[in-house]
Amino acid sequence: MLARLQRWLVTGVLALALAWWLASGEAAVSSGWRVGVLLLILAPHAPVLALEFLLLHRFGRSEPAERPGLALYVRAWAGEVVWGWLTFGWRQPFRSASEPDHLPVPGDGRRGVLLVHGFVCNRGLWLPWMRRLRESGVPFVAVNLEPVFGSIDDYVPQIDAAVARLQQHTGCAPLIVAHSMGGLATRAWLRDVADADARCAGVVTIASPHHGTWLARFAVTPNGRQMRIGSEWLRTLAQHEPPARRSRFTGFWGHCDNIVFPAATAMLDQADNRHLPGVAHVHMVAHPQVLQHVLQRLQRDGST
Repeated sequence: MLARLQRWLVTGVLALALAWWLASGEAAVSSGWRVGVLLLILAPHAPVLALEFLLLHRFGRSEPAERPGLALYVRAWAGEVVWGWLTFGWRQPFRSASEPDHLPVPGDGRRGVLLVHGFVCNRGLWLPWMRRLRESGVPFVAVNLEPVFGSIDDYVPQIDAAVARLQQHTGCAPLIVAHSMGGLATRAWLRDVADADARCAGVVTIASPHHGTWLARFAVTPNGRQMRIGSEWLRTLAQHEPPARRSRFTGFWGHCDNIVFPAATAMLDQADNRHLPGVAHVHMVAHPQVLQHVLQRLQRDGST
């Protein structure tokens, strides 16, 4: 569903860009205006991202790290503009099924990885990861969480089925890697499934709003409202989590995260929380430190 919707949006943007270019040429609009408006049409998310960074600067004050300067904000914004186009303009709408799940010969003792995306995303988010894991011989499954705008609780059966598939194939409990809302969906799975702790080798979250996010106050969808700071859903989730479970989490967070802020909201109590400076929300998935940590963790387990 999401890939189809995003294909229509990208097609619409390209059609509008072409229409503007042809119409502005006939109207003898100056070259500067033609190119400027064209870029705005082709990258409509750029000003939206700029607004998010302004809100981050204004309302993300309770930072556990040094406050970013203008140069760091600009670098993070530029990286997110590029990575956003690659993710939402190409990988998710057109390439989400191009890399199938990798389940090599079973019983070889290699631990698998379950990749769980976040809000308004699909498995296409993980394309660079999937290529790298396949090259390293690591089994993986990447889910598509549906319904896109449902409750986070709706994703529990999908995560459970993917964990079972990996475990049955490899004979090992998988390591779960989750971005943004996917971290909350994983925590919901651990809460709702009786033997989930034993079926999971650990969890790595990337920019997950463990304590909600300031931006979710504008959310209208069920899963968006659940990510509001102090929401009843988040309070209930935390009440059902023993500290020993949280200690098995590694949580990557950033003080330039334009979606999950204040930055401390991405830090889970009792977890191994690690700072990624100067990188924004979606772009954080591409940070080499995260993938390196996952591969090293698998090596330490003797599964690669």
